[in-house]
Amino acid sequence: MGLKTPELSPLLAPGRYVLAVSGGVDSVVLLDMMARQADLSKAGEYELIVAHFDHGIRADSAQDAVFVAELANKYGLTFESRREELGAQTSEELARARRYGFLRAIAKQHTAGLVTAHHADDSIETIAINLVRGTGWRGLAVLNSDVIRPLLGMSKQEILAYASAHQLEWREDSTNASDAYLRNRLRHKTGRLTDDSKRQLLGLRVHQVALKQQINEESRGLVGEGPDYSRYFFTHLDDVTAMECLRYGTHARLTRPQLSQALLAIKTARPGTIYQAGGGVQFRFTSRNFKVELIK
Repeated sequence: MGLKTPELSPLLAPGRYVLAVSGGVDSVVLLDMMARQADLSKAGEYELIVAHFDHGIRADSAQDAVFVAELANKYGLTFESRREELGAQTSEELARARRYGFLRAIAKQHTAGLVTAHHADDSIETIAINLVRGTGWRGLAVLNSDVIRPLLGMSKQEILAYASAHQLEWREDSTNASDAYLRNRLRHKTGRLTDDSKRQLLGLRVHQVALKQQINEESRGLVGEGPDYSRYFFTHLDDVTAMECLRYGTHARLTRPQLSQALLAIKTARPGTIYQAGGGVQFRFTSRNFKVELIK
């Protein structure tokens, strides 16, 4: 794709970072780049912690953990890991949730930023998944959160070229070849896109991320920081605006149908009642206001 390879300039500003390393080529390249950056900096400017989550889905996943532990030792870095026996029938969503739960806990423990190795092709695949699932315009604003992703400007081809140039070794995840997962099925199609089409999609992502942030700012200006909000105010907004404000107030935990049902509850619920909206969100109502409570 001809995207800029970040090995020519610092990936991240000095600080403490937890690197999510699965053992695959993407995260191995991330680890090598960050380790080189730390070596070139002044002593103490970078503190890197390698974190590995063994989901127990594959029979050979324990070998990945051993491989990553050895990598961390090679670079002289702290290693954190957890193994769970999720089983072969585990959904992508649950495996991802458990992995990020572990990674965020480690980042919090070390008061560090969480860094993953998502790259440009991952963005395109995630956009494709969201469009297939009918997520609307927000399906283009992918991989936009508090997680740090310094390789989003690199293509898979460039990552492989870096790994080859630096003679890196990595582990291949056998599930990447399985059509049981939607991402793998769509990867066969997105891989056939032209470089120009990929650039256009990545450009749209940047635009939609900026749009989402602008909408969040406007929503905060309208309703405030919460968690208490005026029922009267929400009742007199048009539904589109009300749902965007409600999405902001619930930290984007609810789906569109859940937001629609929550808006109905805001308009009709009796004072003193509690409404369970799903996604770990509940609403507590008085006659004039409602309070958003995040319960998990």
